[in-house]
Amino acid sequence: MLRAGIVGLPNVGKSTLFNALTAQATALAANYPFATIEPNIGVVPVPDERLEPLARVVKTTTIVPATVEFVDIAGLVRGASKGEGLGNQFLANIRETDAVIQVVRCFEDEQVHHVEGSVDPRRDIETIQIELALADLASVERRRERAQKTAKGGDKSARAEIEVIDKLLTALSEGKPARTVELDDAERQIARGLFLLTTKPTIYAANVDEAALADPEANPHVRTVREIAAAEGAECVPICAQLEAELVELAPDERASYLRELGVGSSGVDRLIKSAYRLLGLMSFLTAGEKEVRAWTIPRGTRAPQAAGVIHSDIERGFIRAEVVSYDELIRASSYAAAREQGLLRLEGKEYVMQEGDVVHFRFNV
Repeated sequence: MLRAGIVGLPNVGKSTLFNALTAQATALAANYPFATIEPNIGVVPVPDERLEPLARVVKTTTIVPATVEFVDIAGLVRGASKGEGLGNQFLANIRETDAVIQVVRCFEDEQVHHVEGSVDPRRDIETIQIELALADLASVERRRERAQKTAKGGDKSARAEIEVIDKLLTALSEGKPARTVELDDAERQIARGLFLLTTKPTIYAANVDEAALADPEANPHVRTVREIAAAEGAECVPICAQLEAELVELAPDERASYLRELGVGSSGVDRLIKSAYRLLGLMSFLTAGEKEVRAWTIPRGTRAPQAAGVIHSDIERGFIRAEVVSYDELIRASSYAAAREQGLLRLEGKEYVMQEGDVVHFRFNV
C-alpha cells in the first residue's frame, strides 16, 4: 500500500485535511503549533466509480476499493533540519512515506494564527523546501565522503555515485529539491539509493476558504502555489479542508448536492486521493465475482504474473494465463457470458502488460 505524508507549517490545515481524508475526527485540529505530535495514520479508499456498476453486473454487494495510507505529520518550523521544534521526528516521519502532500495555507483568517505572522505561500513553501534540502545536503555530504574513499580503490560504481551526488549538491546547496535536478535513467537509479527527502513526489494542496472554491484561480495565493508546482512538474490541488471535514457528516447524495450549490464539480478530497495514487505511477486492475468486486493496486507496466502475485504469491508461482476483459466492454456486454459470446474475453500470457481497468480472472496451478 502506498503511503502519503501530509506535511506543512503548523496551523495550515493538515489535521483538518487528514480528518476529511479519513472521514474521521481522529486528528486533533487545534489552533496552536504541534497539535499533532505522534503521526496519525489513516487508510483511505481510492474513489473508483467503476466498482458499483461492476458489482451490479456480477450480482454482489461486497466492494473492496484500492487504498492509500495517509500520515498526518507534525508541523515543521524553521530550523527543523537542526532539530528545532519537532524537526528530527518530522524528518524521520517523512522519510518513511512514498509521497508528500504539502498543505499550503491560501486563506486569510485573523482567528487562525499563522506561525510566521502572515499568509505567504511562496515563503511557506520555501521554508519547508529549505529545511528538507538542508537535511538532504547533510546526508549526501556524508555519503560523498564514504564514496570518495571507495573510489580511490578504483570502484567505478563509487565514481558514478559521486558524479550524481555532485549534481544534487548544487541544487540542495541552493535550497532546491533534488527532484528538480535533471538526471538520466542510470543516474536516477543511483539517486533513489540515496533515499533523499526532496526526491519524494509532491502534491501541493492549496487550502482555501469556502468562498474561493468555485473559482480558486481568482485567489492570488492559489496562483502562486500553482506557479511553483508547475515549475517543479508537480500537481496543485485547490481544496477547502474545513469544508471537506464538514462534508463527511453528510450522506453521499447530500454531499454532491451541496458541492453543486457551491459551483464545485467534485470533492477536493477525491481529487487529492486520485492525484496521490497517480503520483507514484500506480493503477488498478479489477477482479469481479459473486464473492466480491475488488480493485488491486499495481505499478504501471506490471506484467500479468506479477499482478497475480498481488492477490496471492501462489497465483503468481502457478500462473498459467489471465482471462481479461476491459471494464467498459464488460459493462456494455452486461455479463461475463455475453462478453464471452461476443469474443471480448481474451486469454493473455506471461508477457501481457496489465492495463488500467482490466477485469481479470487468473488461471493457475500449484
